[in-house]
Amino acid sequence: MSTMNISLPEGLKDFVDQQVAERGYATSSEYVRELIRRDQDRLHLRGLLVAGAVSRPTRPVDAAYFERLRARVRKGAIARR
Repeated sequence: MSTMNISLPEGLKDFVDQQVAERGYATSSEYVRELIRRDQDRLHLRGLLVAGAVSRPTRPVDAAYFERLRARVRKGAIARR
């Protein structure tokens, strides 16, 4: 694992220390890693939303579509057991 040192103003350092203490993180590094992971997830989701927004329209979905989707998910979950 690589190491990265950062400088924070006292107010931000106090905030990080408070979050570590109140939210059960073992270290400030663990807290920062979690923030970075969340930002990665947010950017990935944004990319998916943008891709969906610019994609061709599909046929409308109805209750039967979602039921078929649920059945596929259930079938996959059973197959993985």
